[in-house]
Amino acid sequence: MHVLSIAGSDPSSGAGIQGDIKTFHALGTYGLSVITAVTSQNTSKFFGVEPVSPSLVKSQIRSVLEDFQIDAIKIGMVYNKQTIQAIYSELRKIEIPIILDPVFKSTTGGILQMENAFSDFKMLLVPLVYVITPNIMEAEKIANVKIESLDDMKKAAIKIQKIGAKNVIIKGGHFLKGDKVSDLLLDGKEFRIFSHSRMKFESHGGGCTFSAALCANIAKGKKLSEAIDFARIFTVDSMRNAAKIGRGLPITKTKNVIDEIENKLSEAISEFCVINSIYEYIPECQTNFVYSTSNPDSLKDIIGLEGRIVRTGKFVTVAGNLKYGGSKHVASAVLEMSKKFPSVRSGLNLKYDEKTIKNAISKGFKTSSYDRDKEPKIISEKEGSTISWGTKISISKLKTPPDIIYHKGGFGKEAMIIIFGKNPKNILGKISKIIT
Repeated sequence: MHVLSIAGSDPSSGAGIQGDIKTFHALGTYGLSVITAVTSQNTSKFFGVEPVSPSLVKSQIRSVLEDFQIDAIKIGMVYNKQTIQAIYSELRKIEIPIILDPVFKSTTGGILQMENAFSDFKMLLVPLVYVITPNIMEAEKIANVKIESLDDMKKAAIKIQKIGAKNVIIKGGHFLKGDKVSDLLLDGKEFRIFSHSRMKFESHGGGCTFSAALCANIAKGKKLSEAIDFARIFTVDSMRNAAKIGRGLPITKTKNVIDEIENKLSEAISEFCVINSIYEYIPECQTNFVYSTSNPDSLKDIIGLEGRIVRTGKFVTVAGNLKYGGSKHVASAVLEMSKKFPSVRSGLNLKYDEKTIKNAISKGFKTSSYDRDKEPKIISEKEGSTISWGTKISISKLKTPPDIIYHKGGFGKEAMIIIFGKNPKNILGKISKIIT
C-alpha cells in the first residue's frame, strides 16, 4: 500500500515527515512525502520555521498523485494560509481517504501554524477529511469550546463533525486527570471510547505516530474503529520504547510489526492494479488475490481480500481489506493445490478467454482444466465446494503443479482462469508474460 504524508520537516526525526515515514515503514506500507515547511528544532528547543512556496507544495502533490496509486493521505503541519489553499486546490476533488492531524504547536514550544491561517484550516481542510485527530487543546480551538469532561469531548466532536469532517477522534491525553487516558471516537453518529494507562512522561512524536499509524491502517482497508485501536496500541508501545537520543525529550521509537505475508500480497495488489489494460482481464465476479502461510490447514491460513479487485471503467480499484479467511473461492483453490504441491501458496483469478489460454501455452506455461458439467450434484449443492472439487480433479494426475487451471463455465456459472504461483510476485511475473 502507498501512503502520502503532507507535513513539515523535523530534523530530529521524532515527528513531522521523518516521523511519519518511520511509522509507515514499520507498518509495511510505502511512504511518500510532500514537505510543507522546514523547521529548525531539536529535542529541547524550537529555533524557527520557513514555509515551502505554495507553487512547490502544489507541484509536489501533483508529482506524487500522477505517478503513484495512493491509498491514504495524512495531512500534518500546514504553516500558513497559502499552504492550506494550495493543498485544498489539489485535493478537493480526490476520493482518497484523508487523515487530518491538527498541528498548531510543537512539544518544544514552536508555533507550527500562523494564527491568521486557522480560519482557512478550519473551513478548507476540515471538510475534506475522512477523519480528524485533534488532542484536547486542538479540539478546543477547532470547536471553540472548553473541554473539562467526557461530555465536553462529545460536544466538541459533534461541532467538529458539523464543520465537515466525516469522523472525529479526540485524544484525551492532555488535561483530563486520572490513571486512565480516554480517547473519544465519533464514527458517523456513534460514539466509542478507547482507554489506556496514562504515560508518566512526555515524549516527542506521539501525535504524529498515532495519525501516521491510523493512516497506514486505513490504507490497508481496516475499519475505522479497528484502525484506531491498532494505532492507539502501536503509539502507546512506541512511547513506552521512547529513546533519549538528544538532551531533551525522548523520541518515540517504533517497532516493525510487519506481517510479511500480508505485506507482500499488499504490494503485489498495488502492482497488479496499475498493469496496463488489466481492466480487460477482470471477470464479472471480479478478481481476488490470495497468499497463504506455509502448509495451510484451512482458509484461515490464507489471506485475501474480503471484497474484490473491481473494474471501474478503464481502471481497477481495490474494494475491501485484506484478511485471513477473507477469500473463499480463490483461497479454496490455493488450499487444494498446496495439499499436493506445498510450494504453491498464491493464486489470482482472471476472466476466461481462449486467447489468454493459448498465449499462456505459447509462453511455456502449464495449464489444466475441468468440466463443470461433470460436477457431482452433491458438490454443486454445497456452497463453496466447486472450486475445491475442480482443482482436485485438475491436478489428480499431475506430478508437477500447473501454472493455470481454468474451466469454461456452466449453466449460470462464469468461465474462469486461476493463475497459481509460489508467491504473489511470482504470479505478477506470469501475468506480465501472459497478457503481452
